Amino acid sequence: MALWSTQFADGVVVARYGHPPMNYFCAEGAQELARLIEQWRAPEVRAIVLCGVPGGAFITHYSVEELLALASDDEQLRSVGTALNRGYHALLLALRDLPKVVIAAMNGNTMGGGLELSLACDIRVGERGDYRYGFPEVRLGIIPGGSGTQRLSRLIGASRAAEFILRSRVVDPDTALALGLIGELADDALAQACSIAREVAALPPKAIACAKRAIYAGSDAPLAAGLEIESAAFLETLLSGDSRKAMQTYVDLPFAARRRWLERG
Repeated sequence: MALWSTQFADGVVVARYGHPPMNYFCAEGAQELARLIEQWRAPEVRAIVLCGVPGGAFITHYSVEELLALASDDEQLRSVGTALNRGYHALLLALRDLPKVVIAAMNGNTMGGGLELSLACDIRVGERGDYRYGFPEVRLGIIPGGSGTQRLSRLIGASRAAEFILRSRVVDPDTALALGLIGELADDALAQACSIAREVAALPPKAIACAKRAIYAGSDAPLAAGLEIESAAFLETLLSGDSRKAMQTYVDLPFAARRRWLERG
């Protein structure tokens, strides 16, 4: 059964996750997503939007039933070891490292593995409504093991992430915005995410790819090393035809028209 469905138009892929009745993430969903990520490397794909099918959930969280089955067999658990985590980490790193913009349209409950998936996206758009975002793992006797402890601490700082995770917090969308878990709220997260996707799909792809690489590789390195990563990425953009074309378009404009060109959506 296919848990992900996709549509493609104007350089933008919209991928919807549907796993009734609760929209839990699972091993099958992760395997399907891994295959899709490889397809999204195609040059005609310029931006990706991830969302849940209508019904109140982006990805509610990872299937506790699957985790409980694994935890109930000590021999199997020891044989699997940390490979379970490493596989999910690799999946989310592959998503993050796509050289194009990935947007999470969090159109419903987004907790646990679903929140970890959204944190691997470049942009997160929340949706107003009676939804919850968070990491309830400690309440279940586990921890966010799919990169949640690491990604959240890098996003909002170790102290705030510790408070959030250790209290096993789940919050409404307004609180998530205030905490910095999401970048913005919309009445329709998918519509807003698609609008952003079309905007970035029109931007020079080399600059998008290089900016992502500089941001993420640099953020995992000391400042001096990060600056070298940035410098190499900057040079790569200058050497591209995209940059020369875009900058020439800009300098050909009269001075009075230049700010409007820069701020256009």
